[in-house]
Amino acid sequence: MGVYVVTGAASGMGKASADRLREAGHTVIGIDLKDGDVVADLSTAEGRATAIAKTLEKTDGRLDGAVLAAGLGPVPGRERVIAEVNFRGVVELLEGWRSTLAAAGNSKVVVFGSNSTTTVPAAPMSAVKAFLAGDVDKAVKRASRIKPAGPTFTYAASKLAVTHWVRRTAVTPEWAGAGIRLNVIAPGAIETPLLTSQLDSPEGDRVREFPVPIGGFGQPEQIGAWVEFMLSPAADFLCGSVVTVDGGTEPFFRGGDWPRPVSIRKVPAYLLAMRRFNNAKKK
Repeated sequence: MGVYVVTGAASGMGKASADRLREAGHTVIGIDLKDGDVVADLSTAEGRATAIAKTLEKTDGRLDGAVLAAGLGPVPGRERVIAEVNFRGVVELLEGWRSTLAAAGNSKVVVFGSNSTTTVPAAPMSAVKAFLAGDVDKAVKRASRIKPAGPTFTYAASKLAVTHWVRRTAVTPEWAGAGIRLNVIAPGAIETPLLTSQLDSPEGDRVREFPVPIGGFGQPEQIGAWVEFMLSPAADFLCGSVVTVDGGTEPFFRGGDWPRPVSIRKVPAYLLAMRRFNNAKKK
């Protein structure tokens, strides 16, 4: 049995994931604002440092995996908090736990993204680039240039940025080379407290009208089952992947957009990357 840490473990998909792991006999260190084994506010630097340190105290020098499920939805007036939790609350924690994850030899990490990364039109890539450059102030400013869209764009940009970070980081020697598998799960409309609050808001009818081809909403327990799979030996060959679980919403809107071959103009960079990879193997 393994030792796993789960952020956002007190409710929603984080709780479903933690429950599933505990039922399988694993040890789970739950992190949340309250009712967690570790109580920490991931929207602050101090809270993130607390989450890192107290988690490490509760391990025996190794972590078999981590589930980064804590996150905030597009709540008006909370753009900065959304940005801090959804991006820094993932990246900083994983960087702080990296050596402990590597000590396990074959650990796995599931980061919660969102299908908003592909279904929110015109989410500003300038905000995504600012996130990845470490400038959260600039990211929030760029995402909030159109005030009414600020919460939605900040949310989508934060999830885009953390997904890009995972895909770029997952394949590096410090992560894949150290036996750590980083992957993203991108849920759609799941029946969580966040979705309930959206359905009860003035925007509720728009949420209900959003296409879900199989009908209805997903359940947290379904996502928990996917998380358990992505942490299992069956996922040993899964690295830098994004698994979308949204009832068909994403392919409904974007079914012809990808997969796409590498374009002619990108072939030189593609070949250069291949050469770098093989040269590194020879060292």
